[in-house]
Amino acid sequence: MDQDVKFPLQEKQAQKEKPSKNGILGLIFSPFDFLKKLSDELHWSFVLGVVIVYGINQGIGLGLSKVSTQYYMKDEQKLQPSEAQVYHGLIMIPWIVKPLWGLLTDTIPIAGYRRRPYFIFAGIIGAISMITLSLEKNLYLGFALLLLICGSGGAAVADVTIDACVTENSITHPSLAGEMQSLCGLCSSVGQLIGYTLSGFLVHLIGSKGALGVLSIPAGLVILVGMIIQEPLIRNFSYKRVSHKFVDAGRAMWMALKCPVIWRPCLYMYLSLAVSLHIHEGMFYWYTDAQTGPSFSQEVVGSISAVGAVGSLLGVLLYQNAFRSHPFRRVLFWAQLLYGASGMLDLILVLRINLIFGVPDYIVVVFDAAVSHMIGRLKWMPLLVLSSKLCPAGIEGTFFALIMSIDHIGSFSASWGGGFLLHALNVTRTTFDNLWLAILIRSIFRVLPIGILFLIPSSDPNVAILPTEMLRSKKGEEISDPIDTEMESLVSRIDLNSPH
Repeated sequence: MDQDVKFPLQEKQAQKEKPSKNGILGLIFSPFDFLKKLSDELHWSFVLGVVIVYGINQGIGLGLSKVSTQYYMKDEQKLQPSEAQVYHGLIMIPWIVKPLWGLLTDTIPIAGYRRRPYFIFAGIIGAISMITLSLEKNLYLGFALLLLICGSGGAAVADVTIDACVTENSITHPSLAGEMQSLCGLCSSVGQLIGYTLSGFLVHLIGSKGALGVLSIPAGLVILVGMIIQEPLIRNFSYKRVSHKFVDAGRAMWMALKCPVIWRPCLYMYLSLAVSLHIHEGMFYWYTDAQTGPSFSQEVVGSISAVGAVGSLLGVLLYQNAFRSHPFRRVLFWAQLLYGASGMLDLILVLRINLIFGVPDYIVVVFDAAVSHMIGRLKWMPLLVLSSKLCPAGIEGTFFALIMSIDHIGSFSASWGGGFLLHALNVTRTTFDNLWLAILIRSIFRVLPIGILFLIPSSDPNVAILPTEMLRSKKGEEISDPIDTEMESLVSRIDLNSPH
């Protein structure tokens, strides 16, 4: 018996000593061990799906599409900065309706599968849109926008579908939930860095239309995910109950939104994003076209965006290691204040103050990209954590998608507001006299959300925010459709606790 007891103890000690013996080699191979562990527990097709959707289709795809679309709007469609800013908001419409995609993947299986057909559909629509956009000449603006929206829609559907896969695996393998989120975040961050770095070089070598055509490759890989990913086959599904599920989900979400503890933070999220006006296109045109500007090349513009991606990653690390235990209001107060102050770096650049002190334009722009993206991510992280705490039991995934769509509506409003501001101040392809005023107004507006911080809970971020009744879900009962039952019980609980 003693030998039987000692052997596993010795084995555990050997396992603990193994990484230290490997040293640098252990550090190098640790990511591969991490991927192998997830592949063994969750199946290799899921891990590959996360890498493709988050890392390649979203990460690299976002980096390529942003810079390529900016040059396409400016050089091919000959748009004014204000027009490009407004149309950029239109391209993000598919992300605003994320709850719809979530409901479809959750409630309507196709050919017996809930996820695989949606991956294939997302990949096909994304690939066809980007190939058409790159090959067709002299496209009308309306058709070009439709193709860009379809490409964005393909990415949004793939995003919602892989989110559902991650959620399912988090439920069945709760001990691996943290590792899965780490994998998703790492793939997205690294992918964006690669995409932004390559974007400028691709636009320079093959033009903006050619670079947009390259986006068909990530979309094609999403089709591959739909073909290989493993999921159980659903038999004898009753499509007659689909409308019932949609009604239950809609009613449950509406009843949840009526609770002050939920709608107040959601209102803050929308307003804080909506008033942070976007004038990116005005700055982009000034970077590249203004006679008194720096006249950056495509490669330089891509490298600036890459530095911004690094700043975003630093913001995530800073929040996780220094601010995640601080109250939401305190973090948001300082982040919002610094966010407004960081906008003044653009003012220094446009007024050419940096040249008076001999500081090159590129140094200022790179510093601005790193700082503003880092602070922006630091502002976003507490809102993301707060959003996850506002999801009632039974409709967690769909309600989280709803909150994310509220955030996208806020960004949509900011894009349109910024476009109208550029138009009102007569900032055009050749006239930038009032760009400094647009920057000043944007920086002031960024600070305004401090005045409505009372909408954010002042409680400890590590404790639950929702009432206990909204965190409970029925368990241990024999039910034919747990999703329906949880939504119905949620509606009843909210009805009982509603002050009305």
